[in-house]
Amino acid sequence: MEEKQHIGQLFDRIAGTYDGLNHGLSLNIDRLWRKRTVAAMTPAKQVLDVAVGTADLTIEMLRRGKVEQVTGLDLSRRMMAVGEEKVNRLYPGSVNFVYGNAQQMPFDDASFDAVTCAFGCRNFSDLDAGLREMYRVLKPGGQLLILEFSYPSNRFVRACYDIYFTHVLPRVGRLFSRDKTAYTYLNRSVKSFCWGESFVRHLHDAGFREESFVPLTFGIATLYTARK
Repeated sequence: MEEKQHIGQLFDRIAGTYDGLNHGLSLNIDRLWRKRTVAAMTPAKQVLDVAVGTADLTIEMLRRGKVEQVTGLDLSRRMMAVGEEKVNRLYPGSVNFVYGNAQQMPFDDASFDAVTCAFGCRNFSDLDAGLREMYRVLKPGGQLLILEFSYPSNRFVRACYDIYFTHVLPRVGRLFSRDKTAYTYLNRSVKSFCWGESFVRHLHDAGFREESFVPLTFGIATLYTARK
């Protein structure tokens, strides 16, 4: 998918409206998904939040007291600027934002007790390379938590999902973000991405163990967990 080659620029363009649209278009269900992700997390000292974006998952981890220090990695400087402003209001000094590519992370081996990623994996131009990097920077025994969109298996839910993602979301997203491609890309990236057992196989191939997944909200999103 061509947009993945310029994913940082795409998110730079919608950074100012991202949070409002994200929560509004999901009817705030995305907040519940992040809460479920953090609830499944083992407390950790050093955490890497890949595709940190505007730092919603990072803030939830800090709010729940699950982490001591977070490093946020992203290819969108403007998304991170929004996230940094939010973090500094609530938890100053708790997060280090780093500009970088998830497929070539600027970190040493075994640097983090846990690695998280919310709605970022489907944007990797090479999913397996990104997962291998997550494995590399994770300490032995460390936990991986990935929250990602998936495709509902129930026919009725899938039909409603298709209508919303194909017709409603792109139009509303385009209206408020004034970007012609971002929310059309979201629809296509979700439909073309792997989920469930297929995604778990990628985790296994990257070296992870104890891989599991839990569908959320009729399978609209899925929480994946694993260990190094």
